[in-house]
Amino acid sequence: MRGLLIRWIIQTLAIMAAAWLLGGIEIRGPVAAIFAAAVLGVLNALLRPLLLLFTLPLNILTLGLFTFVINAVLLLMTSGVSRGFVVHGFWSAVAGSLVISLVSWLLNAMINDQGTMEVIEMRRRGNRWEP
Repeated sequence: MRGLLIRWIIQTLAIMAAAWLLGGIEIRGPVAAIFAAAVLGVLNALLRPLLLLFTLPLNILTLGLFTFVINAVLLLMTSGVSRGFVVHGFWSAVAGSLVISLVSWLLNAMINDQGTMEVIEMRRRGNRWEP
């Protein structure tokens, strides 16, 4: 449960970072960002796997780049459902999904399933680095 709460906070911070960096995304307060993160999380959990499955041939053809389009569509859907969270146009959604994905990935890389910071020590053995 704690890990889920931490990831929700990380998603909220990622949405706020996207709104701060990009002019095409607006947030009208922290409550709107928290609600948008919850809606985006639910959409990612329920619709994203289906969309990836249905667009698999196109995703293979574009070497995975179509995933950014799927993420942008989900971000636009979140904008349609959430008050106080507005995405102006498709290309703002694509850029926003890229920023949100990068920030979430960077922050989630440091959090384990229990919601605590995880440190991996790497040691050099010969020419290789091993955990």
